[in-house]
Amino acid sequence: MAMASPLPVRNGVNATRLRLPSSGPWHTVADYLLERFGHVDPEGILRRFADGEIVGLGGSPLTVDTPLGAHEFIWYYRSLPVETPIPFEAAILHHDEHLLAVDKPHFLPTTPGGRFIQESALVRLRNQTGIDDLVPMHRLDRATAGVILFAVNPETRGAYQTLFERREITKRYQAVVALEPRSGLETGVRLPDELPSLEPHELDEVLQQMPLRYENRMSKVKGQLRSVVEQGTPNASTLISVAARGRSAGHFAGTEVALLDLDPLTGKTHQLRVHLASLGLGIINDAFYPRLWDWAEDDYRRPLQLLARSIAFTDPLSGERREFTSHRTLCEAPSS
Repeated sequence: MAMASPLPVRNGVNATRLRLPSSGPWHTVADYLLERFGHVDPEGILRRFADGEIVGLGGSPLTVDTPLGAHEFIWYYRSLPVETPIPFEAAILHHDEHLLAVDKPHFLPTTPGGRFIQESALVRLRNQTGIDDLVPMHRLDRATAGVILFAVNPETRGAYQTLFERREITKRYQAVVALEPRSGLETGVRLPDELPSLEPHELDEVLQQMPLRYENRMSKVKGQLRSVVEQGTPNASTLISVAARGRSAGHFAGTEVALLDLDPLTGKTHQLRVHLASLGLGIINDAFYPRLWDWAEDDYRRPLQLLARSIAFTDPLSGERREFTSHRTLCEAPSS
């Protein structure tokens, strides 16, 4: 069972928990914190002790004289960075006493981390709804838009999480892929060099095989941005079919593209992006696959063309079949 924080959620953000060493060359907890974090903000650390903002289990405040070893864990609120607002909002699709279904935009992270704290779906929704117990039951990459489920009630959260653990959730995604190399001169925007990696006739052959089930073996190495494809028994599987084909109506207007339906049968990190790139059908504006782009500021004109279109499941409490569908569309999808 998770250890409950003695500090409440503040401004939509949980207090940070830190495990302390039981012994060492430090006489006090303050000595340890100043050596570990003092290069960032030593005055801020001492101020937190003086204001009683660093607490142990049960919420007891620590002082600068609290000896090391008196507490195994401490809790405190992080100093929030100054964040540039992300100019897109998550739309609530459904809200009841147990579930919150949300239509997340591109570029908005699901949970706080790194340079995005207040500018995350979880923190925004906590502040919007006033529900401090709100937690996501799964995640979408920051670059991916679409449906995501949040648990509202801690007492019933486990019943819904079990659906994910047992793979009793049906998910459908959509992606737009380029079917011809274009210079992008018509729009003033350059298509990635690696899209597509096959000749047009070879891409036609791939599309003609659809619907198909693509499988491989994938792993995610801690500290690496991208997932790795390995030899061995497949552990990642996706059903892929063509939903539409035509000319892009977006920034790459005139480029031949295909809108694909993707049904992941497993849930490996970046699975859909890797599978399409492996077929030579890298998703438009994918900065990770098949090649890693140089880091750059977000270009809101060029969202990753990947959408979590829908989620369906049998409600473990009511027994009813439920489905939530995104209202968003992919801007590079072929025009009708």
